Amino acid sequence: MITETDSSISPLSQVEQLQFARDVLRLESETIAQVANRLDGNFCRAVECIYQCRGSVIVTGIGKAGQVGQKFSASLASTGTRSHWLHPAEAMHGDLGRIHPLDVVVVFSQSGETEEVLRLLPWLRDLGVTMIAITSEGRSTLGKAADVTIALGTMPEACPLGLAPSTSTTVMLAVSDAVALLVSRMKGFTREDFARFHPAGSLGRKLSRVEHVMRPLDQCRVAWDGLTVRDVFMSVSVPGRRTGAIMLVSADGCLTGIFTDSDLARLFERRRDGDLDRPIRNVMTVQPVTVSCGTMLFEAVATMAQRKISELPVIDSQGRPVGLLDITDLVGVLPPSLKEGPAELASSGTEESRETVVRMGGRNAA
Repeated sequence: MITETDSSISPLSQVEQLQFARDVLRLESETIAQVANRLDGNFCRAVECIYQCRGSVIVTGIGKAGQVGQKFSASLASTGTRSHWLHPAEAMHGDLGRIHPLDVVVVFSQSGETEEVLRLLPWLRDLGVTMIAITSEGRSTLGKAADVTIALGTMPEACPLGLAPSTSTTVMLAVSDAVALLVSRMKGFTREDFARFHPAGSLGRKLSRVEHVMRPLDQCRVAWDGLTVRDVFMSVSVPGRRTGAIMLVSADGCLTGIFTDSDLARLFERRRDGDLDRPIRNVMTVQPVTVSCGTMLFEAVATMAQRKISELPVIDSQGRPVGLLDITDLVGVLPPSLKEGPAELASSGTEESRETVVRMGGRNAA
């Protein structure tokens, strides 16, 4: 039984703990470098098989090697190669039906002699699929059965007992990353392609297109530029939280200018009350900064940062507004270099987001 005293005393000093951790990292990194130098034509043949695959890349394995395989399958799928994970035990109970002759099967096994994996081999051969093995021993049963084998070679495990998969799985992970990223590069996978497969979260927002994030036209304030300032503010309203800008259009619906709440405040500050009853086109910002539909969001955000503006109209190919990017909707994707902005936008959100918004500019000006 472990007493409170026993459990509170580490058998290793902090210096010894750090030394052990550094030894693990050094051993694994040095082994990766050695395997990198041993890569040969089989690596290229495996990549070519996946690149030329007309079906899906099916990935299988068991234990820690199987978990590396799952990550490999996910990496392929997210970088432009259709891929699915297949559990070897479930495969023998019906999931072999998921495999098509046009597929490529990639099998992960450190020893190449894992029972659950070997049981699959004759059935994979009967299905007529191309089989790639990633294993330490090329002369193993798996290595000899595969059409292409990436043999990693014998590796010392970082585990003090030499038993727990550590160095071997790290090397497998690194080599499979090299395969996935090389295939992606050969396919010409782009940032735009990446965005299609990663629509969620901060990363997805940064790689989205402006129409995915903008406020649609029915949530924006839009008015004819021939109306007076007073008429515009009395007649233009939208449900929900309004934006800080009104987009002004000509009689044919094309964007001609923008007028912000800050512009209205400046009229009062400068005692230009008479302008309230004159056409808003006289005081609007003419030819405001805009972006077109299809623009990547990160480009639009960079434009807002560079021009120090809080609202950015989105227009179609005819110059007609289709929506608006508002700074308050974009705090999560703003670059850290934004400077100077309206204090009124800093009244909500986290301390970090308020600080970011405050650094933005308050008027859309060319």
